[in-house]
Amino acid sequence: MLKVYVAGPYTKGDVAINVHNAFKIANDLADMGCAPFIPHYTHFWHLLFPRPYDFWLKLDEQFLYCCDAVLRLPGESNGADKETKIAEDKGIPVFHSLNDLRNYFKL
Repeated sequence: MLKVYVAGPYTKGDVAINVHNAFKIANDLADMGCAPFIPHYTHFWHLLFPRPYDFWLKLDEQFLYCCDAVLRLPGESNGADKETKIAEDKGIPVFHSLNDLRNYFKL
């Protein structure tokens, strides 16, 4: 099963909308037979047990290394830009649309 890291805005803009968008695309990926990793899930953990922002970035990075691809959602995001750069440096393909990812992996 293709593991896809969903990289997108979280703190810039409306956090609720950003979380919704990440889960929406993850749901689409699941429907395609992929195993999405949504770093935005930590939003809910953070609501119950807050931690520093850097903790979340380091945690997410560990999962990024396990993924076969990154899907970069639209929108300004320093964190997602960093994740995209890490993926590119590690040779993990980065896609900017669901269709491009689908075509590349023939899903």
